[in-house]
Amino acid sequence: MTLRRQSGPFVIGDQVQLTDPKGRMTTVTLEPGKALHTHRGILPHEQLIGLSDGSVVENSAGVVYLALRPLLNDFVMSMPRGAAIVYPKDAGQIVSIADVFPGATVVEAGVGSGALSMSLLRAIGPTGRLLSFERRAEFADIARGNAAAFFGEAPENWTITLGDLQDALPETCAPATVDRVVLDMLAPWECLPAVAEALAPGGVVLCYVATATQLSRTAEAIRGMERFTEPLSSETMVRGWNVDGLSVRPDHRMVAHTGFLITARLLASGAPPFTKARRGSKTEHSEEDVELWTPGALGDRQASDKRLRKVVRESQSLAERSALRNAPREAPAASSDDASEGPAATPDQPEASR
Repeated sequence: MTLRRQSGPFVIGDQVQLTDPKGRMTTVTLEPGKALHTHRGILPHEQLIGLSDGSVVENSAGVVYLALRPLLNDFVMSMPRGAAIVYPKDAGQIVSIADVFPGATVVEAGVGSGALSMSLLRAIGPTGRLLSFERRAEFADIARGNAAAFFGEAPENWTITLGDLQDALPETCAPATVDRVVLDMLAPWECLPAVAEALAPGGVVLCYVATATQLSRTAEAIRGMERFTEPLSSETMVRGWNVDGLSVRPDHRMVAHTGFLITARLLASGAPPFTKARRGSKTEHSEEDVELWTPGALGDRQASDKRLRKVVRESQSLAERSALRNAPREAPAASSDDASEGPAATPDQPEASR
């Protein structure tokens, strides 16, 4: 896997995050002859090439911008998306709680737009393997484009298999060869038998679910298999603070609930069940119980095919522009007149709640 440039002067193909005095951010991919056009002036890309991270530049109208390489967090929140993303606050917890380590073989089900995939690829490093499974080809294309845009090329240690995990995993992985499994799907309990066969003893399965009913059913399914340790459940909330002189207070807005994390570890082959003592509780679920709390029943909108095709084109275009930094840079620099005619860069997208 090619390591993304983290420092050094900006070069053609680099992504640069520009922040104006009001805190508005726009991310551009540096290309010869292009420029950032706004209603308050023009900033040619050539003005940024060769500058260091953290430089301050001024456009044609005197508006100043802070220029930085976007962090993974910034990229994920602004990249093209066809499905709800795993927020950085959850991705960080997933990598930590599941103990995703360099060199690990990780299985991921539900690629979405590739947000979690990029965090997992970072964690496993060039010696690890990420095996992703996705039902929808459009989502797989969007994820590939976004990952290629961020890393500079498609990671060689990442494969995406189209199909259902419970059918495709036994054909892809030999028994007891997977270190970690991350399930981001509507009904993760359906995949647990296949996961138990693929995981090595002591391996971790982590499920990311949106509703309390999904959380409950997943936990009971893990317990019912009697092949895992007692499942542990949590959610993560991050609240920003405004700190300006004596004005020190919580932010008025926050991304609160996005999903639940539930983890368990696989017992050794032939080991007896090992569960904690529990009080009596209602553990039975019907299909009607689950259907009442699915994202569709709660009114979450699903992306249309037309919308997905547009996002696929956006992510692939972003990947192609990002690949410029790996191409030969012998072409002469464009004139300032040519730079002023370039199209406007696409501004960062606003955050979308899960």
